[in-house]
Amino acid sequence: MRQVLESLQAIEGLEPQRLWRYFNDLSCIPRESGNEEGVRQYLLAFAKEHGLESHVDAVGNVILYLKATKGLEHVPSVALQGHMDMVCVKDEGVEHDFLKDPLTLHREGDLLSAVGTTLGADNGIAIALILDLFSDPHATHGPLEAIFTVTEETGLVGAFGLDPTLIHSRRLLNLDSEEEGVFYIGCAGGNEVDATLGVEWAMVPAGYSQWDLVVDGLLGGHSGAEVDKQHANSIACAMRFLHTLNEKSSIMLAALDGGTKRNVIPSVCKVTFLIPAEHQELALATAKAVEAELSFEYSVSDPGVRLTLSPRSLTYARASSLAQSRKLINAVFITPYGVHRVSKTIKDLVETSSNLAIARLQGNEFKIVTSHRSSVLSSRDNLAAITTAALQTSGASVKVGNGYPAWTPNPKSPLAQICAKAWEEYTGTTPKITAIHAGLECGIINSLVAGMDSISLGPNLWGVHSTDEKVSVSSTARVAAYLRHLLATIR
Repeated sequence: MRQVLESLQAIEGLEPQRLWRYFNDLSCIPRESGNEEGVRQYLLAFAKEHGLESHVDAVGNVILYLKATKGLEHVPSVALQGHMDMVCVKDEGVEHDFLKDPLTLHREGDLLSAVGTTLGADNGIAIALILDLFSDPHATHGPLEAIFTVTEETGLVGAFGLDPTLIHSRRLLNLDSEEEGVFYIGCAGGNEVDATLGVEWAMVPAGYSQWDLVVDGLLGGHSGAEVDKQHANSIACAMRFLHTLNEKSSIMLAALDGGTKRNVIPSVCKVTFLIPAEHQELALATAKAVEAELSFEYSVSDPGVRLTLSPRSLTYARASSLAQSRKLINAVFITPYGVHRVSKTIKDLVETSSNLAIARLQGNEFKIVTSHRSSVLSSRDNLAAITTAALQTSGASVKVGNGYPAWTPNPKSPLAQICAKAWEEYTGTTPKITAIHAGLECGIINSLVAGMDSISLGPNLWGVHSTDEKVSVSSTARVAAYLRHLLATIR
């Protein structure tokens, strides 16, 4: 198969070779959130091959146990943790079935990516790091556990459902971070707001013309880890144009498709709408003006932003009524997105943010999906309440759910101090110890396993949750070597 051969060529000669073989294996296994059975069986087969004790808990998490190197049986156990699933996004026009097709790996210098899709280094690189370590006969360590969770990307299902009786360690290394030399000791909590609005269908009046709007050229990215870059939101951009046009025209929405995942900043939004035919020049002028504004405002963060407006032959006999379309456009237009507040206690950390993630017309319903993050839960909940109030102005039914706790930073964490000392010993540099705005599973696992002390670390990754996702080969090798140094010296 062409994809498999290209992927093998991409990892040829990379070190540590065993690690990259494991990563390539994972790239051949479909693993979108909720579809982790293939990875689960792969992990269980690995355990059997290497004589490891393994367990699968009620929600499908896999836990493996590795005995200590002789003479280190007395050392307290350490758990290494990552999640099995990945965000599945592909470029426009790319033919890829995430239920069956392997990813196609591509290497350019030190960077590994996937052709036309997300790479899945978030969090496949954690699995590869752990399997590489657990299959290394020369590694020195005390007792180790591996925790592989399910469905992290769409609700942290595995972490919430983890069976704490299977976890013996009280020190946890989460390998789901994206910046080498940065150790996270805290993260934001989050929740979601979903709105559903039944379409109020109306016949398209005579004299109306049909238009297609496409907002694209945006960079998108992870709605937590990359929200500080303040990338443009394609849904917000589309609503900005529609709201501006609707001030002087009368719009009927016929089709709406923006965003892919609730934790991905949407980079493409498509809208089909109808307006009076005599407003053609107004529509074109408005599109040109709004695109110029967006290009100026996002010249640094999204220099490729495009707003394309095209007339089409009339194919819709009915659409959302004028009154409903106006209310929905206004409601989504005022829905918060992006950075809301910056932390006053941790420098350069986003405290509270919102992601206007998905806007879609499906069948007879409009669906709007948002997610909210904050290290201050009252601020998180207040932003969700603001979003709820905004979306309710359209007449939509709104639901708040899938809340998860913040991981409160502990600057005096014994594990963080041990890991920092080991990093300085191994690299000769001082690591950065901080918190992250993205949601991590540590907070949930800490709440389930009494006495757990956690940190999160990982190699350099860029563009996660987007088709621009990349991982540094050399950084991954350094992190793999550091883990061996740490586990050989930790007591």
